[in-house]
Amino acid sequence: MKPGKVHLVGAGPGDPKLITVYGLECIQKADVIAYDRLVNPELLNYAKEDAELVYCGKSPGKHHLIQNEIHELLVEKALQGKNVTRLKGGDPFVFGRGGEEAEILEANGIEYDIVPGITAGIAAPAYAGIPVTHREHASSYAIVTGHGRDYKGQDNLNWQALAQGIDTIAFYMGIGNMPFICEKLMEHGRDGKTPVAVIEWGTTDKQRTITGTLSSISSKAVTEKIQNPSIFLVGDVVQLREKIQWFERVIESESIKERNELECPSFKN
Repeated sequence: MKPGKVHLVGAGPGDPKLITVYGLECIQKADVIAYDRLVNPELLNYAKEDAELVYCGKSPGKHHLIQNEIHELLVEKALQGKNVTRLKGGDPFVFGRGGEEAEILEANGIEYDIVPGITAGIAAPAYAGIPVTHREHASSYAIVTGHGRDYKGQDNLNWQALAQGIDTIAFYMGIGNMPFICEKLMEHGRDGKTPVAVIEWGTTDKQRTITGTLSSISSKAVTEKIQNPSIFLVGDVVQLREKIQWFERVIESESIKERNELECPSFKN
């Protein structure tokens, strides 16, 4: 039997309309869809009626399937001749472990392709009215994992370079470690008055944004009971939110469900 093909697809940050055309095509044609926790479930409505849907969700401290089991699943289904779509929130190669999965497929001689998706570090700020770069405020931008960055964890980040050399920094998976991260940035020269935004459930109808400064945001996030999934953004661009909070106006003026309804194109084989 000829092996099938695996598509490593980025589903985008939450709003189902942010899926790419190619990503939607992969969903429609898949025999098997292995999907993550942060994939908008509305996208699964466009799968074939007989498609096998496998939940591979991960949340802090709770993994439905561990990563090695996901690897085994992709290989097993592809060797059965199935067309497999591995559907990931955001982009497969931005803290999505898509690189590891591609390596496993390569090692097993399985054909695959990579379908980039819009990552939360760009989309969530955009929906909160914050451009990550701006001619007057920011000419550099970095995406950094906040996971495992705490007082006890192994830490090999170049904090001085981040604090002094990058205008806008987006931290993923760092809500629980926010006090440590903010402290390290200030310790290495970032002004405690630097604006910071925290965006919870970005691009969805549950989106919530709070703002503060590097010295105040941690306590404010606790007071506001911010939860994952959230990112936080450090930089002067955050102050532009006061002028361009467009998505909040959308939430107030129309039904998000109606806005997000996706007219599914018909693709030919």
